[in-house]
Amino acid sequence: MVSQGFNRLLFTLCLSSVVSFGGSLKGEFVSRTTFANPYANIPAQCYIETSGGTQNACMFCHTNAPARARLGNNNPQAGLSSITGNLQTTYSFAPATQQTKSPSINPWENTLFPEKLEAEYQQSPNRFDETQMLNYLEEDNWSEAYAKRGGKVGWENGDDDSVWRLFPDLSPSDLPAKEDGFVRTKAKTRAVFADMTGWRAINFMPYGIFTPMSGSVSGIYIRLPKVFMQDEKGAWSETIYAQNLDLLERAITDRLEPNDPKIYFGKAKEVEVHRGLYPLYTEFAHPLHYVDLRKNGTRATRVKEIRYMVKTRMYYPGEAAEKEENAPLYLNEKQGWINNGAGWILAGFIEDAKGHLRAQKGEELMQCVGCHSDNYGFEPSSFTSGSSNTIDSTWAFPRKFPEKLGWVEMDYLAYTLKEGKATSRRGDPLNRKAHQGEFGYFLKHVVGANLYGVMPESMEAFLRESITKEHGYSDNWRTLDLINPSTLVEQQRLHVKLMNEFVEAKAYLTKEGFIHPRLLYPTETEALNGAIGYRKVVATQRFTLGKDVFAQTPFTYRYFREGKEAYTHLDGTPYHIGEIITDRPIEKEATLTEGAGIVETLIDENDASYDGEYLPLLNYPLVYEKAYK
Repeated sequence: MVSQGFNRLLFTLCLSSVVSFGGSLKGEFVSRTTFANPYANIPAQCYIETSGGTQNACMFCHTNAPARARLGNNNPQAGLSSITGNLQTTYSFAPATQQTKSPSINPWENTLFPEKLEAEYQQSPNRFDETQMLNYLEEDNWSEAYAKRGGKVGWENGDDDSVWRLFPDLSPSDLPAKEDGFVRTKAKTRAVFADMTGWRAINFMPYGIFTPMSGSVSGIYIRLPKVFMQDEKGAWSETIYAQNLDLLERAITDRLEPNDPKIYFGKAKEVEVHRGLYPLYTEFAHPLHYVDLRKNGTRATRVKEIRYMVKTRMYYPGEAAEKEENAPLYLNEKQGWINNGAGWILAGFIEDAKGHLRAQKGEELMQCVGCHSDNYGFEPSSFTSGSSNTIDSTWAFPRKFPEKLGWVEMDYLAYTLKEGKATSRRGDPLNRKAHQGEFGYFLKHVVGANLYGVMPESMEAFLRESITKEHGYSDNWRTLDLINPSTLVEQQRLHVKLMNEFVEAKAYLTKEGFIHPRLLYPTETEALNGAIGYRKVVATQRFTLGKDVFAQTPFTYRYFREGKEAYTHLDGTPYHIGEIITDRPIEKEATLTEGAGIVETLIDENDASYDGEYLPLLNYPLVYEKAYK
């Protein structure tokens, strides 16, 4: 077999003969101590309480499975690593430095104190007419930004210092993708060959992060380098490209068979197929849309962000560097990109106060690394972070629906709006390892609609209607009574029990076997209010204080512990029942640190809510949960 180093050299030479790679992206090393929040890589969800261990959103980011399987990840986070520890059972935030405050202090003010955002918004010169929000969602800020790219830009374009250099070369005028998922164009300047742009749409099973209920929905598009689109003689070949994409799909979703090729097809024949790893210079374009129930896939015309990834260096699970939490970041704030320390350049463009897209700032980019990275590092060493449930720093492609169903535009489980009502036309795909429906598994562990462990009123109302003694359940579903917090854990344990009964009975599916729309899609009012809330973040440009906004502080941020499970503020003062949790104590004597997080989440490794080996891959061939009757 060709050695990894030699293979990398061959691929680089092969690429350089096809594309103009006359220089590299140039950034600078920036210390995180220059940011107001030097730990922006830790998302707001990581600060929630778990209702006495009954709600486990942690497992959807922090497990051992991909790393244990050496599947494009080297960062186990559920106890397999003595350095990282178990991030499901402990709020083990990174140690602070002498220059920074403790990361155990929750910095996400917009999410934690929505009234502070509202106060800032009321004083903002960018206040807007909320009655015009639906019109705002119809406005096309993506095309406007794409037009600013101009000329020849992109990761391969020498020493170009354009602000828009890494704005992905995917024009919304060429969308939606065709039935085969390929994005085709009539513009010769955007065609790689014939009418092909090289981009292909991906349809995948969403997490509880970017579902319509969460207020954000995605389109995801992949593009491989030109050599993957050519036959061995160098002629363009759509057939070869489709074969290479299908082979890559099997590698990333861990479905390679012994008789599968060990190298890619056509002119990419020198490139070795690596399980769980993308080839060099793979690109992803990720428009993140507002939710608009009037649109296909619930994707509003307006985008919240345009995200882009390009893989510029190969890393393998066996060559990890020791994690260095306080190493500097390598980024280019003018061009809005950051190196994730695991082989990828991440770029992001976000709305300015008027709704036009702009390059993200350093502290905003750092948030990207928190979800799209790994435990690698490079020379000179750079900050790394990331989730243990990504495959080669990515979320969506590993959860792609198999074959043709996965090579189409993202449709959020075949969403349609019929007679004013949202409908789903797809069942719940089985998780490959758990052998349970993926969405049902999420409901059972999170007991909510998202990774905050909360749910909108429409979903709560559906559960109250459905889960009753009259329908054969052990008790009636009741909304949590936060006025009597002493019984909150008991109430939540009942919710867990009833949710398990609900899922096991397949009652979360319709009689046709489709995921029930009232669990997946918000009402028009909820979707509109969510968009208005986020636009207040846009108007105030307070992205570094949190992008997720609720009408009121989620109950999972409130303190309800008593007895031996109690803890104090960072300064030792006690919490009061119902108080908003702003910080947690640290181990002040921690070796070589200024203190690390020590509070337990109360998620018990022996409890059914725990899963340290959750693997975010779907069954293949694609199998759905069946209707319960």
